[in-house]
Amino acid sequence: MRVLLVEDDPRLREQLARALRAAGYAVDEADNGRDALHLGLEEPVDVVVLDLGLPVLDGLSVLHRWREAARTMPVLILTARTSWHEKVEGIDSGADDYLTKPFHTEELLARLRALIRRAQGVASPVLEYGSVRLDTRSGQVTVAGQPVTLTGHEYRVLEYFMHRPGAMVSRTELTEHIYAQDFDRDSNTIEVFVGRLRKKLPAGLIQTVRGMGYRLGGA
Repeated sequence: MRVLLVEDDPRLREQLARALRAAGYAVDEADNGRDALHLGLEEPVDVVVLDLGLPVLDGLSVLHRWREAARTMPVLILTARTSWHEKVEGIDSGADDYLTKPFHTEELLARLRALIRRAQGVASPVLEYGSVRLDTRSGQVTVAGQPVTLTGHEYRVLEYFMHRPGAMVSRTELTEHIYAQDFDRDSNTIEVFVGRLRKKLPAGLIQTVRGMGYRLGGA
């Protein structure tokens, strides 16, 4: 999954980016509202962490413009503001949740997992398909109860599939959602990751849709 992290405090942004990557996310970063607006409009991010007190363009204005442009990705607001009417304004502007600074990183990660589940219509933090079980809280993957070791990219590919069982997923879509913007993307490596996953998962679980992409199903 791909996160857009918008925070102008370099120390906090670095800390959060490190925690997000450790949790298995691809992370795009912006330190001002102008760049955040552009990334949110142009890049297929899965969820946004948005600070309100941004230079150039404030967070609420960015959020307004995203929603006016029909960008529907979940947005978690970070704010140092504690008055209730400012929180209400954020929710009314199209935010899905908020955290007031200071906060615990673990809580932010839990809220992001919940937002992603809600956006995908999934109730449980544990994703299951056949004998495969993926716990989004711990990052642990098991097959028939036995732990499976995955690389970071393999995990991201599997998690993306597990959120969309039965749906056709193109190579381009996978590339856009498992890599950050500044990563040297190569769609050919998707075939490598899928090939490695197939060796670690039940036969037939990841099906090739000829000329189109892949589908999780059949096992």
